[in-house]
Amino acid sequence: MSVILGGGAGTRLFPLTATRSKPAVPIAGKYRLVDIPISNCLNSGINRMFVLTMYNSASLNRHIKNTYHFSAFSKAFVDILAAEQTPDNFKWFQGTADAVRQCLRHIEPFESEYVLILSGDQLYQIDFQQMFENHKRLGADITIATIPVTEKDASSFGILKTEGDYITSFVEKPKTGLEDWVSDTGEEMKAIGKNYLASMGIYIFNRQLLFDLLLNEKKDAADFGKEIIPQSIDKYKVVSYQYEGYWEDIGNIQAFFDANLALTADLPEFNLFDTNNQIHTRPRMLPPAKISGTTLDHAIIAEATIINASRIERSIVGIRARIGHDTVIANTYIMGSDYIETLHQIEEDDQHGVPKIGIGDNCYINNAIIDKNCRIGNNVRINGGSHLTDGDFPLYVIKDGIIVVKKGSVLPDGFAIE
Repeated sequence: MSVILGGGAGTRLFPLTATRSKPAVPIAGKYRLVDIPISNCLNSGINRMFVLTMYNSASLNRHIKNTYHFSAFSKAFVDILAAEQTPDNFKWFQGTADAVRQCLRHIEPFESEYVLILSGDQLYQIDFQQMFENHKRLGADITIATIPVTEKDASSFGILKTEGDYITSFVEKPKTGLEDWVSDTGEEMKAIGKNYLASMGIYIFNRQLLFDLLLNEKKDAADFGKEIIPQSIDKYKVVSYQYEGYWEDIGNIQAFFDANLALTADLPEFNLFDTNNQIHTRPRMLPPAKISGTTLDHAIIAEATIINASRIERSIVGIRARIGHDTVIANTYIMGSDYIETLHQIEEDDQHGVPKIGIGDNCYINNAIIDKNCRIGNNVRINGGSHLTDGDFPLYVIKDGIIVVKKGSVLPDGFAIE
């Protein structure tokens, strides 16, 4: 079975995590981040999943409840395990290992030989069955999915040293002495400078060992990556499963922005059109997109959008978005809306001088993320870039030159950020 970790407070993804948890953040116009690990499990034949939640979990809980339904004759499930206070424990989750420990009493009644532990905020397509077969073939106690990285990236990850398939040592985000952490990643990876193996935060544990570690041997350990894994290497058979495909840890605004816009490429590394590895999400009964007089270039357009823009390039337009006449959108992720305004509501907006939900006429938006339910008036200019200073403002945040308009913000006619 699988345990999917719902993530911490997600401060590096603020303001996208101001009202939702990281796994609930919308991606690619119509999905949520949590759909990725769940879909990878379903595509790999793993259909019993627990999702552990704590911070801002209402929208995540609602999404899972409305999305993952199985036959009454199936044993499949995606169940939410929320952090809870009990008579013998008044603490919230203290880390990844502590989160799983606190939920073991809910997991224990379900039989399994192995437990797959996943993060809820990563982008990848992996066949976990191959990882399980490798785990069983090597007689491993713990398997860690690893990915080759360059020297430049190594300092951002937990780095593992291997001899053959077996992990011999581990260091968390090394800043110096990297020459001692080179592993044999294969000729193809070496040729492009990827000589280090980074932990992907994806683990397979033999079930009994996981219970013993969390309840007895390491009963005070809070985190898998910082405590459980490093302290298990010398005692147990811990192996590496090297993955060489696309994987992105959506840890900050820049990574989130880049990963989304990369989906607009002709042949993106993350393939939304792979029928053998479908990404599942909530089935919405929405009308198709309606586009009038717009030039589209490398754009992803979701359902129920009404677009009259003059040009949209290298951008994603999410569900129920509305874009007015003569507007130009470039290098932008528009998340869309949670509902479609009725004609009566639009008339009320006009009477009160409030912009309609969506983006108005004659706007220019570049290098931006527009969160859900925003009202952007006419003649608005939003031009992100390196010329801007980072800051948190009432209606928007600037991070690394990317302008993030906060959920539900109202930007009046003529508003400008440039």
